[in-house]
Amino acid sequence: MAGALSPNTRPEWISQIDFERWQARRRWARAGIVYAVMLFFAVIFLGPLLFATISSLHTDPLAYPPTLAIPQLSPRNWAAAANLGQAGAGNRWWGGFAPGANVPFEITYFVPAGQEPEVPEVVVPRRRPGAGLGAVMVIDFAADYATVTPVEEVRREAGTFMVRGEVVEGLFVTYAFRILYPGSGPTIERLPLDLTVPVGQLYADSTLAVTRIERRGRVASFDNVAPGALGYVFNNYRRTFNEARSITTQESLFWLWTRNSFLVALARVITTLLFASMAGYALARLQFPGKNLIFVLILLAQMIPGQVIFISNYLVLRDGIWGLSSLWGQPTLLNSLAGVILSGLVGAGAVFIMKQFFESIPREVEEAAMIDGASQWRRYWNVVLPMARPALGALTILTFQGAWNEFFWPLVVLTTPEDIKTLPIGLLTFRNVYGGAGDWGLILAGAVLSAIPILILFVVFQKYFLEGVSYGGGKE
Repeated sequence: MAGALSPNTRPEWISQIDFERWQARRRWARAGIVYAVMLFFAVIFLGPLLFATISSLHTDPLAYPPTLAIPQLSPRNWAAAANLGQAGAGNRWWGGFAPGANVPFEITYFVPAGQEPEVPEVVVPRRRPGAGLGAVMVIDFAADYATVTPVEEVRREAGTFMVRGEVVEGLFVTYAFRILYPGSGPTIERLPLDLTVPVGQLYADSTLAVTRIERRGRVASFDNVAPGALGYVFNNYRRTFNEARSITTQESLFWLWTRNSFLVALARVITTLLFASMAGYALARLQFPGKNLIFVLILLAQMIPGQVIFISNYLVLRDGIWGLSSLWGQPTLLNSLAGVILSGLVGAGAVFIMKQFFESIPREVEEAAMIDGASQWRRYWNVVLPMARPALGALTILTFQGAWNEFFWPLVVLTTPEDIKTLPIGLLTFRNVYGGAGDWGLILAGAVLSAIPILILFVVFQKYFLEGVSYGGGKE
């Protein structure tokens, strides 16, 4: 066709410089399309996680309409929280309320024209950190140590304010006061504050953004007016570790749940890599009676859901694997991490993956090792296994993710005490305790924290998905 332009052939009527520029623009256009498509799918797949992460910072994730412009992401509030934390406990990052504290605070109300401003009533309430487990802890209250100075009006400014969709003229009145901690006493994590005004006066602004407006707009309530910068932004995450405590040891339950999940996942990864690689190598390379039957049984095992056999597995653990657990002093393996680990040392799917991978490795590699006098074990350990890094890396991610997120079987085996549960079961406890009270910020914070190890693991091992079987086969 006369007007068609081939991507690789330069027509005579186009100069070399113009042709090279056209090819460069074409390459950039292709790259732009590819990156736009990748960005689109990244937003689709990571959007919910991003929104959940931002919502986990919010004091009220259920606020409507949902928005990403939350107070915890405002640099103005970061600076204010840092200054208030410094004034409260000398700690700009995590804040607090300590002896000698002198916390200055200002709040501005809008008073419609024709209404006389009234000084707000300031109270440091005896408020607990949250619902659920936080409501039963023995804590110190800032109300028992705080003294509020008299409230003073510091300035007035005429202006307009949007009230129920209408522009209203009036005054912006700013009040100032200080919260003191005279004498001695403990350092308290939170300094809550409530300010009450007559009907008609509307909250407009304050040193730190208000936590919530209550009682038809009369009460401006603050959960903590001396939080520190990190304490303000990551308050829900701090509560995740601080509020849920073990009844017996007073340790953080979230730390215990995370530790238990790491132990189970790490043990599952080690045993799976060891047993699956050995079994897969035997099925791929060795010849022995019943080999095909074993492989068929492995395929059948992959088709049976765990819910079908969980009762028989439960009875086996209840009896201590036919009494064998009595040898190390455990009459039963229920309510123990050992029971969860021993019941899942290796999966049929992992053996299948390793068998298929070993079969794809050329036999000539092992034959060369045989000529050098290498034994069967040495060929497996020093020759074939290092070449299986891509499969082992992928299996590490899949096994760790499966063990870390496993819910059904630990829910059956681990019932009491709370200290022994894994993280997914612990998050269910958070859901049952805090969900009914609508305290979803703490639940979302726990869910986001539980996803971080999986993301880190994938970043570390993702390169093994890109490696081929040629790794080590033709290289030094």
